[in-house]
Amino acid sequence: MSTPQTAARSETAPATALATTPETADHPTTKPATQQAGQPTSEPVPEPVQLSPSNARPRSLTDIFLTFNALALQGFGGVLPVAQRVLVEQRRWLSKAQFVEMLSIGQILPGPNIVNLSLMVGDRHFGWRGALAALGGMLLLPLVLVLMLTALYTQFAQNTMVSGALRGMGAVAAGLILATGVKLLSSLKTNVLGLPVCLVLAALTFVAVAWMRWPLVWVLLGLGGAAVAAAWRRWRLLSQQQLQQAGTP
Repeated sequence: MSTPQTAARSETAPATALATTPETADHPTTKPATQQAGQPTSEPVPEPVQLSPSNARPRSLTDIFLTFNALALQGFGGVLPVAQRVLVEQRRWLSKAQFVEMLSIGQILPGPNIVNLSLMVGDRHFGWRGALAALGGMLLLPLVLVLMLTALYTQFAQNTMVSGALRGMGAVAAGLILATGVKLLSSLKTNVLGLPVCLVLAALTFVAVAWMRWPLVWVLLGLGGAAVAAAWRRWRLLSQQQLQQAGTP
């Protein structure tokens, strides 16, 4: 026998089903109450996008100015090692290969190589405005400090402790430059000439400049011109081989 409560339940059940059916039909993507409460679903969760070193870039002109300003203030004994660590490893605005390429161009152009590098990095991201921001950050505060230190040096130049400290700083600067060169050796693996040829050119350059005391301009024109011609020829041969392989059925 059915009680009054059982009959009432049987009467309300169809009504509830009819009341919820149109709402579900109008909204087919509505999730069940258990899923809306925060329980795990079977839908895949998108992973966060990880920026590669080539995608990293400065946020604004102020970011470029402050970065190169801090970079220049850390460069006691030479800015180049600090520039490699900040731009490649920390900020990741450049890869190792890009840093080597820009530094090579900065070495050939007139003026300090690190100043030329800052101009190229700023221009790469924000055009001429970025170049001016990077140049201002590189030179503004260091110029003030150099003028102050120059005034002090004229008064204490004859002091043996000051001259000894400067000689020690020169040795540290040489070590920093050597360590930077060792760090950047890995980028030569992807060079079009290959690692052995690059090492031979580097050794010849060292012998010509450090041992034979040749003028830098003749070393750049001689070995630099030969390296550029060899790289262009090698790149042309590789391009032709790739075209032939692409055309082969």
